Amino acid sequence: MPGSIIAQMAVSGALMGLVYALIAYGFQLTYATSKSLNFGQGELVMVSAFFSLTLINLGLPYLLVIPGGLLFGALLGLAVERTGVRLALEQKSEGWILLTIIIGLFLFSFAENIWGRDDRPFPTPIPSTPVHVLGVDVTWLEISVLVGVLAVMGLIELFKRRTLLGKAVEAVAADRDAAELMGISATRTVVLSYALSGGVAALAGILVSPITTVGPTMAASFVLKAFSVAVVAGLESGFGVVLIGLFLGALESLASFYIGSGWREAPGLLLLILALAVRPTGVFGKAVIRKV
Repeated sequence: MPGSIIAQMAVSGALMGLVYALIAYGFQLTYATSKSLNFGQGELVMVSAFFSLTLINLGLPYLLVIPGGLLFGALLGLAVERTGVRLALEQKSEGWILLTIIIGLFLFSFAENIWGRDDRPFPTPIPSTPVHVLGVDVTWLEISVLVGVLAVMGLIELFKRRTLLGKAVEAVAADRDAAELMGISATRTVVLSYALSGGVAALAGILVSPITTVGPTMAASFVLKAFSVAVVAGLESGFGVVLIGLFLGALESLASFYIGSGWREAPGLLLLILALAVRPTGVFGKAVIRKV
């Protein structure tokens, strides 16, 4: 087989893997401050995509649809934190696991009843024509995924390192008790992390919808792969999820061609099993030494 075909498949798969990385980054944002995860993150991706599609159908310009969708996703993230996470964290229980799953199921039913079960195309002004770059063809939609993912992750990391509010997030992530002794509100920081996570989920939905379609089950496979990426990279490594996402996307594309499309999901599951068995803290994670 010509090397150009292999390169084409690897690049196309890697760019799709950036969507996994973006959703995984949403997991990391909440885990860093609260050590909790939103297991309904995929439903936030899906509902935000439906909401953005509704804005497009109402005639809003695409440049207004994007911030509108991000704001809606952030509000969903706030709702998840308030209804499914805060009380469980205050009681120091693991109830947020079941509650976030229940919220995800509710959002799934809500989407089916409001928008229906059929998949819908997501119109976009971005052309789908390919561009020849370094021997491979890349569409402008795939380039938009690359730019969008790196831009939002870069802006959030810049926010965390250059602003007082961002440094508060970093302080709570490092040591919650010490941060509260310094006058930082851990609760408000967790609220902010869930809002950012919801906005990230909304962006993932907006970026991937023109490539796939918008439907109630659109994010079902994405979220499992994103969770695999987060665990394999380490739930505290933003840079790591990008690399693992690129690798997993390329591996899936090649496995689908060489082994068969029915085995497309296998690489992510194998990576997750190996990561949990060999390095539970993740490839880029750090082992934590607990004093007793």
